[in-house]
Amino acid sequence: MPKFKSKSQQSKNSKKRAKKETSTLSLKEQLAQKRKAAQARKELTSLLTTATFGGVFVGILLFFVAGIKAAVPGVLGIIIMSLSYKYSRQALYAFIIYVPIGGTITYYLGNSPILQLAKDAFYVPALIGLWQTCRKQGLPLIIPQGIKIPLYIVLGCSLLTLLFVNGGQQFNPPSVGLLEKAPPEMPLGMGILGLKVFLGYIPLIGCAYYLIRDKRDFLFLSRLQIALILICCVLGFIQYLLLLTGVCQGTRGLEGDALFRATLDARCYIGGALVYSPDEGVIRLPGTFVAPWQWAWFLIAGTFFTFATGFTDPSPIWRLVGLGSLVAVFLNAVISGQRIALALVPICFGILLLITGQIGNLKRFIPIGVGLALIVGIAIVTNPALVQERTESFTGRWDASPPQDFIIQQFEENWKSVDGPLGSGLGRATNSTRALGKTKLVETYYPKVLYEVGIIGVLAFLGLVTSLTIISFKTYRSIKNRNFRSYGAALWVFILFISYNTYYYPLDVDPVAVYYWFFAGVLFKLPILDKQEKDQADPKKAGKQKPLIS
Repeated sequence: MPKFKSKSQQSKNSKKRAKKETSTLSLKEQLAQKRKAAQARKELTSLLTTATFGGVFVGILLFFVAGIKAAVPGVLGIIIMSLSYKYSRQALYAFIIYVPIGGTITYYLGNSPILQLAKDAFYVPALIGLWQTCRKQGLPLIIPQGIKIPLYIVLGCSLLTLLFVNGGQQFNPPSVGLLEKAPPEMPLGMGILGLKVFLGYIPLIGCAYYLIRDKRDFLFLSRLQIALILICCVLGFIQYLLLLTGVCQGTRGLEGDALFRATLDARCYIGGALVYSPDEGVIRLPGTFVAPWQWAWFLIAGTFFTFATGFTDPSPIWRLVGLGSLVAVFLNAVISGQRIALALVPICFGILLLITGQIGNLKRFIPIGVGLALIVGIAIVTNPALVQERTESFTGRWDASPPQDFIIQQFEENWKSVDGPLGSGLGRATNSTRALGKTKLVETYYPKVLYEVGIIGVLAFLGLVTSLTIISFKTYRSIKNRNFRSYGAALWVFILFISYNTYYYPLDVDPVAVYYWFFAGVLFKLPILDKQEKDQADPKKAGKQKPLIS
């Protein structure tokens, strides 16, 4: 069975290969490489110059129309989109880096509505560039091919809703009373934005698949994700300490409902709106995100990634970093005040231990399990009041409104209020479209989908995620390399969990709306990496492999 080589061995081998390749190049080939590098620098300089002039021109127009808060993001957006189109790989890495810190950046730069879509300045141009490259090389953008038909069915249902429901609302607005004035709305605009939220990140499967060319790319991406989780968790802990010590007031000292409502006025340097009323037993921290709910689901998703790296990375140092990040996720689940994170982080950890088989790997599991139990135990002993408050908050919420009853109630309510089999219109229950028209607050995912695209759309989308889940399972089970297989199992559990979760709407908002599709693409690439490992062990096949997209 092929195994990962140590980091030192990889470094030595890569240096030897590079030295050997350089020494075997002829003078003509070396000159060609230098000309290619000079041409690349020239193209970059030309692109930056053109993008800067174009961005400044657009920024001047935006300045006179909407002021400096729109002008600065406009200039940066033009430059970033131009570079992202040219350098798709780097743009996708920038996109993954921006997702967990975007909320903090948004509020530091003035909370412009444009900044809410800033991450798409990396994603959309990179996707266009990748699509064009796939066309030239005759490669499919939709990965795997097994989801193509379910995806087309969902897309077809959504377009029918956009055309007939949103279009009908646009050209036949509801009548109002004689003295009443119809509220300004753009139902087609709501539909287009709602479609982007609903299905816009599915191409990330193909983006991730082609982003990873070999094991080195895979390790870089997995370690980058762990580093981001650790940094965000450290910032979340700092946020809690600033509130605890009184550097930030939070919502202390307010009156009435303001004590229990997340607000931007209480923001504490990092992230966005929060609630911090410890005397009332209410704490809801946003970490580095815009809102506390997003932070909770970042911690839940982070459990899968930190677990995977902590148990499968070939480097002992990165395994320790992964496990340290897992501990940081656990601690933030406690201090953040998010009941769902407090409940699901340990549950997901336990499920991962069983499904990946790591609980049977005593040599690795016992030291890790003992260390994790020791750290969490010390935190509990040193902060018994905090742990008790979080536990009582969770049990009290469960008793007052059991999740299963809440979900059933949401299904019943939206089944009765939906306009027809094609739904009430894309975007009509999506928070980000509320500036374009009236929206309904639906706090669970599949009832929200039911309200927007109707029962036909719900069944079609369930068919899509079911196909994705089944293919993901078959993919990870086909992997022979133990480390790749364990990592793939962790990603499959994540996909399975999110596919059928209907509590809240993580598939609609950052970061799960990104991670679900992106890391599905990572999972589908693992069998290719597994095959590469086998081929590299065979001298006849080694050196013949070429990346699909450079």
